[in-house]
Amino acid sequence: MKLIDWKAIVEGLLFAAGDEGLTLKQVAIVLEIDESTALDIINELKDDYTQVGRGINLTEVAGTYQLTTKKEHAAYLKKLVESPTTTSLSQAALETLAIIAYRQPITRAEVEEIRGVKTERPIQTLIAKALIKEVGRVEGTGRAILYGTTKEFLEYFGLKTLKELPPLPEKIDEEYVQEEADLFFERFQETIEDSK
Repeated sequence: MKLIDWKAIVEGLLFAAGDEGLTLKQVAIVLEIDESTALDIINELKDDYTQVGRGINLTEVAGTYQLTTKKEHAAYLKKLVESPTTTSLSQAALETLAIIAYRQPITRAEVEEIRGVKTERPIQTLIAKALIKEVGRVEGTGRAILYGTTKEFLEYFGLKTLKELPPLPEKIDEEYVQEEADLFFERFQETIEDSK
């Protein structure tokens, strides 16, 4: 019987949780173990990260554990974030940015409802690249953050104002979309058969 590598599982969970992190209780529930054992695993993993040559830490902030970068690497991380040529925007980031540009101000939950998937990482990327920013908060319970585009967004896409955004199509041709989907799956199936 193969032994379970609890540290590796916790590491994966923390990576997947991102900036939101995980509480000790959440880790214990997911692993189906008591909190004392979960804390031992977290502490062992934390010790592993203190070894020389590791680029990340496991830190606890307000009862939540998360993976963070090391302070001594801050200058390099700043260069990465500030360099516009290091990476292009992913498809997820472009989709998120388009939704925010056309529907601003908009909350993350509203963007996720339109996209149908989580948008935490794309939003973080867009904020890091200064293409979007917090422009306010929704009134009422929770006071969700409202996002909007920045001056850098306009510069990035060569626009003078948001009025220069291309108009959205009023009606999507469902037949055309279906034909494109059929063609895609047909090519995909041919690729699979060719690889056999």
